[in-house]
Amino acid sequence: MTQQAVERALGKLLTDENFRERFFENPEAASWEAGISLSPTEVDALSRLSRRALDVLSEDLDKRISRPSLDPGKAKRP
Repeated sequence: MTQQAVERALGKLLTDENFRERFFENPEAASWEAGISLSPTEVDALSRLSRRALDVLSEDLDKRISRPSLDPGKAKRP
């Protein structure tokens, strides 16, 4: 319920593809499982972010600071 939790969630949304997928399926459960305590208002605000925009921004991040999906069916092609 703090700015720190929102920043942590945003960072995880950008750097952790599996968390991003889970978050957009069930934001409350994904946040709880990740140990991020968000208020209903914060969950609502983060849920309204564009998933596509997060995907695009995360693709531009240095791969050394990102966690790609472990799902082989989601492997990105060059």
